Amino acid sequence: MEDLKSKALDIQNLVKYENDSVVSREVIKKELGTVTFFAFDQGQGLSEHSAPFDAMVQIIDGEAEITISGVKNTVKKGEIIIMPANEPHALQAENSPYKMILTMIKSD
Repeated sequence: MEDLKSKALDIQNLVKYENDSVVSREVIKKELGTVTFFAFDQGQGLSEHSAPFDAMVQIIDGEAEITISGVKNTVKKGEIIIMPANEPHALQAENSPYKMILTMIKSD
């Protein structure tokens, strides 16, 4: 894994779209949490699951449909949403491909 520390980085180029795929790139991994970049091609997603971490999703390109505990949210470029720890959630590129930054922080 390339060392990205102490470098100015173009967030749009840290992960690229691939046809019919979800691409991810973990850029920080610590015991207390992670930061991961994702690119979802249109029609792709992550099925419902939960995690033991509070998670903040920041959309950096496109638009995502993010469902948290059965409530659907449309999150667009420049917006964030916080997914609480241990709550079921799913992510989908319904209307367009999108890129996001996922920041997860361990909860008590």
